[in-house]
Amino acid sequence: MTIELREDRTAVTDVAASTIAPARAFPADFLFGTATAAFQIEGAAFEGGRTASIWDAFCRVPGAVINGDTGDVACDHYHRMPQDVALMKDLGLQTYRFSTSWSRVRPDGGPVNPTGIDFYSRLVDELLGAGIKPWLTLYHWDLPQALEERGGWANRDTAELFRDYALSMHDALGDRVDVWTTLNEPWCSSFLSYTGGAHAPGRQDVAAGLAAGHHLLLAHGLAVQALRERDPGLELGITLNLAPVHPVDPSDAGDVDAARRIDGQFNRFFLDPIFRGAYADDLLADVGPLGLDAVVRPGDLEVISTPIDTLGVNYYHGEHVSARPAPVALQGSAPTDRPTRSPFPAAEGVHWHPQGLPTTAMDWEVEPDGLRELLVRVHREYADAAGVKLYVTENGAAYDDAVAADGAVHDAERAEFLRGHLGAILDAIDEGAPVRGYFYWSLLDNFEWAWGYDKRFGLVRVDYDTQVRTVKDSGLAYSAIIRDRALPGR
Repeated sequence: MTIELREDRTAVTDVAASTIAPARAFPADFLFGTATAAFQIEGAAFEGGRTASIWDAFCRVPGAVINGDTGDVACDHYHRMPQDVALMKDLGLQTYRFSTSWSRVRPDGGPVNPTGIDFYSRLVDELLGAGIKPWLTLYHWDLPQALEERGGWANRDTAELFRDYALSMHDALGDRVDVWTTLNEPWCSSFLSYTGGAHAPGRQDVAAGLAAGHHLLLAHGLAVQALRERDPGLELGITLNLAPVHPVDPSDAGDVDAARRIDGQFNRFFLDPIFRGAYADDLLADVGPLGLDAVVRPGDLEVISTPIDTLGVNYYHGEHVSARPAPVALQGSAPTDRPTRSPFPAAEGVHWHPQGLPTTAMDWEVEPDGLRELLVRVHREYADAAGVKLYVTENGAAYDDAVAADGAVHDAERAEFLRGHLGAILDAIDEGAPVRGYFYWSLLDNFEWAWGYDKRFGLVRVDYDTQVRTVKDSGLAYSAIIRDRALPGR
């Protein structure tokens, strides 16, 4: 096989008919898993003492979510958890990344709710009984609405309340769960949610988004410190959504600066404080006067840079930017009726350009090599020197699945997406980035935030009327890869 990389970064493949590449083995300790989030699958929104989260409130804002969909029932995982864990076992999953709902275990941010705790305790026991490693994420965007009404993540107090919530979860599960992720994608729960307004709580305030971003990082640091003091043997980390950012024309100063700004406000805003204990000078010049300078206090960055053990990388596509508008732009965000704004606090004059790559049903470009590039960069510039282990904690694609006459789902595009990105991880490992595991997003079709139930990411189809689960062809392909611990030859 010969691969030519064109200047537009698309690959041209010439495969001789008689050439079959050998299977590629994964490292012996590589973990294969899937990921979900509490609000997206659990349902039982107001059962067992659970109270409203910001997403329960946001779903009820006219035009905020396609079709006015809510998470009230979702995949009904709250009631079907044992069957879902049995499904994971059948697929051969080694680990399962799930999130706990703050609104379920400490409703309204108040005292611990034993009924809510019990659900997650039973989930962990079920996983362990199935031989599946529990991978717990403390926050996947579902802040109690009562705390939002007190300022939410723009309020510094929320960071300290998060630390208390983390300790409550450790009280309940610390004897059985040894991997703890503080936050999932804080870029989304700050900039996309408080500045862009596309996600809950739907604010459109630059200063609030910057405050939320900093306070989320502070919450992460406080929780890591408290959990480390409680149990030095825990494996602690955070999950960030990251992307390679490239100028459309590397010789154009405007394009280069556009890429610098987006890289700063998407990637380095979170990586630099965690790994280097500082915000980069160029980022501070861009966003400091817009509100970041006002919320950073002495000692904050020392807390934020408390050493971690693992970094989760979530990757879906790359960013190709310019100072010039694109002739044709990809949409990429949910076409809701409610107006939103750019989530980037300082991205005036930045335009996103398509690269001519295949796209998913959400208009996201499919770029496996971007994952290789990203993992190598993060390892070399951040994780390696800190001794931090890298995992791909989310990666997946939405396609318009069709159910065949026999009830099967022949989702060839998703299976190819899966193989391509697992291949990119092996390429990164070959380049010296020792990636330790992969979690496909998602185990189940589920509530996809502002897209509602309009898009499906799952390896398993969920019929939302009957809640029947059907393993798709992509799920069968992933199961075979896990069984063989190798990517099949092509």
